[in-house]
Amino acid sequence: MKKYFCEAIGTCVLVLFGCGAAVITGNIVAIALAFGLSIVAMAYVIGDVSGCHVNPAVSLAMLINKKMTLKDFFFYVIAQVVGAFVGAGLLYLILHFSDAVAQAGGILVVGLGTNGFGEASSLGINMWIALLVEVVLTFVFIYTILGVTSDEKKSSVAGIVIGLTLAFVHILGISLTGTSVNPARSLAPATVMAIIGKYEAIKQVWVFIVAPLVGSVLAAFAFKFLNKEKEVKDAK
Repeated sequence: MKKYFCEAIGTCVLVLFGCGAAVITGNIVAIALAFGLSIVAMAYVIGDVSGCHVNPAVSLAMLINKKMTLKDFFFYVIAQVVGAFVGAGLLYLILHFSDAVAQAGGILVVGLGTNGFGEASSLGINMWIALLVEVVLTFVFIYTILGVTSDEKKSSVAGIVIGLTLAFVHILGISLTGTSVNPARSLAPATVMAIIGKYEAIKQVWVFIVAPLVGSVLAAFAFKFLNKEKEVKDAK
């Protein structure tokens, strides 16, 4: 059970600090660093216990590459979703009692760092472009994770590389979709916003569940065909 609790804690931290930075700072670099540094911090705390997936898309790629069992995948995803909801709930609680947020129009106006397209996108991209963006961003993120975690020589820097990669995909994606690359990170804030009466994010959240999973599958199979073959040759 320890690894499942660690996944819940890690995802909670990611959502609380990443989405919190999105709401509080509104600065692209600060938001990207908040998400990235959350991963760096958690990787060196829970990495040895659970691998610090904190993302169903990461767990799916690990399942495809036979680095985890189906049972673990199932419970990892549950733990990640639960952790994301705890993180979104804590963020809501903090913002709910903020005078500055109240003066800005309340959480319904400020939001919880949800993802979106159309009017919910800073650049007004449509649904199809949002799908494409999230697939590409997730592919890059997952492909990097698979590459850096497949070599024990890179284990000491894996957390830093993964965190920085998450930060740089956010730098591109924030103005487009808010950057998901993580179904749990998108589902929790969208659901909390729906509970308090704002339904736009929950109507669009399917994009930020489907696209990261598709990107994950593509990255997992690309790694299988491109990188595993190289590993076999090197072994020979």
